[in-house]
Amino acid sequence: MTTQERARANGRGQPPGKGRRSTGRVRFTGVLLILAAVISVVLCWLAFTAWLPSDRDRYQDYRAAEPCPARATEQERARTDCLGSRPFTVVRTVIKDGGRNATYEATLKDGTSWQGVVDFGDPGPLLDELKPGDRVTATVWRRDIVVLGKGGVRQNSSAAPRDELQMNAAMGMGAALLAAEALVFGAVRLVRPRDLAPFTWEPYGRRLLITIVVVCFGVGLPAVWTGLPWWTVPAAGLPLMLGAAVLCNPRHYEEASNRGFE
Repeated sequence: MTTQERARANGRGQPPGKGRRSTGRVRFTGVLLILAAVISVVLCWLAFTAWLPSDRDRYQDYRAAEPCPARATEQERARTDCLGSRPFTVVRTVIKDGGRNATYEATLKDGTSWQGVVDFGDPGPLLDELKPGDRVTATVWRRDIVVLGKGGVRQNSSAAPRDELQMNAAMGMGAALLAAEALVFGAVRLVRPRDLAPFTWEPYGRRLLITIVVVCFGVGLPAVWTGLPWWTVPAAGLPLMLGAAVLCNPRHYEEASNRGFE
């Protein structure tokens, strides 16, 4: 294939040397992308209308909860939404650092036959100090062990509500951005199946997908660390993504290169 033929093939969004693909197959891919966009829109809507408000209300309820009366029964504790305190004995602990497969947990038992596992997000400050047979005090809220304590050292479990709504917003924003990319790429395949450029996976689609992940975590995590309101995540992330979409466009590179040679 000559250089001119290769350029024409790339201009149509087709791999060099493979010729024109079936328009029916391209349009079918477009339909799948649009369906994926609809699913992403639903996920975005759920993130902002259900998941985020639910986590916010749960955290506020937890912060407002007071210690349970000393003689309160289990039914009364569940009904009044108070913070219970119960002693447990450590059976064993598991601390496994391994990236996605990291495991931090403690197996506890009480004076009866109950035995259960409490998960944690990290090994410290208490979990890595615990040994089998140690006596610990657990704070129980809504039937979940939310805090484990021993000798004045306390550690939140994975079940403890956290004020990290910024990541809820980041995930919702990510779903919205994925929906936008899938919708545009799908619509192009339906409208002009023989002329996809620049809306092809290589390089534009791949660049956009990577940028979406970087923007979501690059904005969401600093917002969590600094305590910024959750709405600052989409307020900052959407303009960033819009600018990145322009910069990632292959035609932008071509125009910038042409200007550089003038």
